Amino acid sequence: MTNETTTALNLPPDAPPTVVIKATRGLSALQLHALWEYRELLYFLVWRDIKVRYKQTALGITWVVLQPVISTLVFTVIFGLLLNVPSNGLPYPVFAFAGLLPWQYFASALTRTSSNLVDNTNLITKVYFPRLIIPLSGVVSSLVDFAVGLVMMAVLMAIYRVQLSWAVLLLPLFLLLAMATALGFGLWLSALNVRYRDIKQLLPFVVQLWMYVTPVIYPVTIIPAPLRPLLALNPMTGVVSGFRWALLGDASAVTGMQAPALLFAISVVITIVVLISGLFYFRSTERTFADII
Repeated sequence: MTNETTTALNLPPDAPPTVVIKATRGLSALQLHALWEYRELLYFLVWRDIKVRYKQTALGITWVVLQPVISTLVFTVIFGLLLNVPSNGLPYPVFAFAGLLPWQYFASALTRTSSNLVDNTNLITKVYFPRLIIPLSGVVSSLVDFAVGLVMMAVLMAIYRVQLSWAVLLLPLFLLLAMATALGFGLWLSALNVRYRDIKQLLPFVVQLWMYVTPVIYPVTIIPAPLRPLLALNPMTGVVSGFRWALLGDASAVTGMQAPALLFAISVVITIVVLISGLFYFRSTERTFADII
């Protein structure tokens, strides 16, 4: 069965809208141009997600602040004070928060992206629009939480008098890498979640385990040197280490790895492969969403 795309016919202005469905192949099958055409729908889905998330909550958006702050306090007590985990010469709360900031964005974006299709069943079964907009809205809406966390990061750095370096200019690139990673894996999981509802039950466990194999609460240098190249297979290693380097000037986050440029390149390549394969898999299965969901 071939992929489908839609184009409008050149009809008189008073004619009813007509859509032609025709087969497409290659990159054109992804219909990425349709995302721009339906950008207003993306905006409304993102806005709705944000409002629903904090509607009828006692603390509202304060939850965005409490979650990383409480996690940082717990990790500081357990890993920073009791276990004396090194923090590359930085105050451990700043070190931990800098790792939690990109990780919590990734975790929340991945969770929302993977469940958005099932959560929007009524919309999918009644109206035509590019289905890619739904998982994409989960990645974009999570940026609000990230922005609030970034402000808290600035406050924490001011308290501990940690100065910024020129590397902070590269922060948007690492954020883009986090978004691409969340979207790539989210596309796979969202499409699979339509058919196998076990994904929703399994995902929290996978995300929790994934955090501990990512240098979020410990530095890269704590890993034995022979095992550090394996970190490149986890694209979030590059994101977290990049954030620490960009925000804190933590050179150990990068120099602690052998051939850091090569390892970052491997992480980027893995992200690109996951993203492109996720796009094609999502498009190849979306024709069945309305029937299965």
